[in-house]
Parts: sequence; structure tokens; C-alpha cells
Amino acid sequence: MAQLLLIEDDERVRSALMRSLRDLGHQVSSAPDAMTGLRAAVDHRPDLVVLDLGLPDLDGSQMLRMLRGVSDVPVIVATARDDEDEIVRVLGSGADDYVVKPFTAKQLDARIQAVLRRTGGAPADPAVTVGPLRIDPRGRSAHLEGRPLDLSPKEFDLLHYLAARAGEVVAKRRLLTDVWDLPFGGADKTVDVHLAWLRRKLGETAQAPRFLHTVRGVGVKLVDPSGEAR
Repeated sequence: MAQLLLIEDDERVRSALMRSLRDLGHQVSSAPDAMTGLRAAVDHRPDLVVLDLGLPDLDGSQMLRMLRGVSDVPVIVATARDDEDEIVRVLGSGADDYVVKPFTAKQLDARIQAVLRRTGGAPADPAVTVGPLRIDPRGRSAHLEGRPLDLSPKEFDLLHYLAARAGEVVAKRRLLTDVWDLPFGGADKTVDVHLAWLRRKLGETAQAPRFLHTVRGVGVKLVDPSGEAR
């Protein structure tokens, strides 16, 4: 499971690509402009950045040079620009690969896997296991003590996101940004409702949690009930 940061200004393209890449087993966060993307790349340290060049505040090639000054995170440029000189220039500025739109999510996934293999960042097994809970992002399936869980797409995304960060307290605002793709925030109630649904399917309650523990005023964390991930 790779942690990806998608920097793309077109909301429809961004949302569609995020859904497709998540379906292929990746964790994906996003940014709609260069400076937000640069801060996210530095603060959250993704495994790989997918970067559009036509950004509203700063050209993506300029952002790439700024990023290279502070990070060696692999970068795949995904853009409509197909000029050969531009491709050579961007690769020379530090991009690890360059893909021209339009492309399918599976094509981009193949490029991502290839770059991660070259840079040593490709995960051996995308499945996440926390105690008796096992989540397979590629198969979009989750099992508790060997029993399949019947999850909605968003419940699965939320559970996968928290399980991949087992033991880490995650703020609800961060969940809204990374799981619901709401970069400017949204209603915390959305997270609360989905957490309640997840708890029911995991056989627990907020008053008697096993996996999902609320840290009042901070956020929520998923832990191994045995205590190993607390």
C-alpha cells in the first residue's frame, strides 16, 4: 500500500483519480494547488507524488524544483503537456517519470509501481493486519477473525485509512480531507456517523471500544485489542 499525494487542480479529475487509485489499493490524499501540495509533501511525507503541471498558483515545474530543494520523494508528472522539450526539461528537474493525459488509472498505477520499485518504496504486501482484523485494499475486502465484513465503500476507506495508521491519533479534520477529499473541511458529524457504523460492524460500541478509540478533543485511533498497537 503506497501513500500517494495527488496535486491536481481540476476537481473532477482529482476526485475520479483518487477513487480509482484507492480502488487499486493506494492511500491517496490531494491538493488543488502548488503551495498546498508542497506543504503536504513536506508535512505528511508521502511515498510518491503525482503532479500536474497546470496549477493555478504556480507552474508545476516550478513547484517540482522547490520540492526537490527539501525532499527526495518520488514524483510522477501527470499532465496534458506533450511537448518533447518540456518533458526533457521536467525530467531534468527531478521528476522520476512523466505521463501524458489522457491515461487510465491502471496505466498510472503501473508507473507508480515501477517508480516505487526503482526507489525501494514499493510495499511487498498491500494488506494491513491489526490483531484479528485484516484489510486487503486491492480486493477491497476486510475480515475480522476470518469473517468477512460487509462494508460500504466509504466505511472501507475509513477503516483502511485508520488501520494503516494503527496506534496513531487522527484528527477528524484530517479524515475529512484524506478520506472524503474535502480539503477545506466539512461536518465532523459525517465522520461520527461512519465511525458509529464501523463500530457496530466490528462488534463494539463507543462506550466499550475494541478497535476504535476516541481521544476527546483530538481525534480517533484504531488499535490492536491485545494492546500491542496502543
